Amino acid sequence: MKRKIIIDLGCKAGGASKGYANAGFDVIGVDTEAQPNYPYRFIQRDALYFLRVMLAGGTVDWVGPGIISAYHASMPCQLFSHGTVAQDSSKYVDLVTPIRPLLQATGLPYIMENVKRAPLIDPITICGASFGLEAKDEEGPLVLRRHRLFESNVGFIVPPCACREYQRNGYKIAGCYGGARRTRYEAEHIRHGGYVPPRPILDDLMGINWMTEAELFQAVPPSYTWALGLQLLQHLGQPLSSPVKEGL
Repeated sequence: MKRKIIIDLGCKAGGASKGYANAGFDVIGVDTEAQPNYPYRFIQRDALYFLRVMLAGGTVDWVGPGIISAYHASMPCQLFSHGTVAQDSSKYVDLVTPIRPLLQATGLPYIMENVKRAPLIDPITICGASFGLEAKDEEGPLVLRRHRLFESNVGFIVPPCACREYQRNGYKIAGCYGGARRTRYEAEHIRHGGYVPPRPILDDLMGINWMTEAELFQAVPPSYTWALGLQLLQHLGQPLSSPVKEGL
C-alpha cells in the first residue's frame, strides 16, 4: 500500500517529521528558512502561503493538494514561550491563530503543536517522561520533562505526564532549552531552575542526533509524533506495517 503523505509546516530540523516517518508516513517539510539538516523532502516556503495555494488547487514546487493526507503545524513559539514572556515580545507575532482556519478548510486531519501558553483549543499535553525518555549522567538517572501541547481534529490517546513518578524513583528532571545551567549543582543550588545536561546526554534524552544544539532546543522529540502518527494512520484507514521503533 502506498504510504500516506503528511506535510510538516514549520518543520525546522525535523524532530516531529522523524516521528511521523518512523510511524509510517512519507513526510514533506515546509519552512520559511532553509533547513540544511532536515532529513526528508523539503520545500522552503511560508506555511500560510503553502496552505492558501493548496486550498486554491494550485501546486508549490512538486506538491499539489491531491497527494496530501494530513498536516502537522509547529508555528513559532517564541511569543508564548516562558523565556520570552518576561522580555520584549513585540517582535513576535501569533501565527497559531491565523493558520487554524486554513488547516480546517483543507478538510484533512491536522495536528498543531506548540508550548504551554499558546492559544491552542482543547489540546492534549505530551511529556518526555510519559514515553520513558531517560538517560544517565555522572550523577545518576535523568528523565526528560518537555511538555508540548497538541491540538487536532482527530482524537488521540496519550499517556499522562509521569515526571513525579520518576522523581519518586530517584530520577532527576532534565530539560532541553537554551540559557540553562549545564551542571546539576548550578541548576539546583545557584539558579534554582531547570537542568540541561551535556549534548551527548541531551541527544539520548531527545532521541535526536542529527541537529545542531540550537535546533535541538526547538525540536519536538520524535517519540511524541511517532505515537500520534500511529494513531493518525489508523484514523486514515491504513494498516500499520511494522513501523520503526520511536526515537532514532
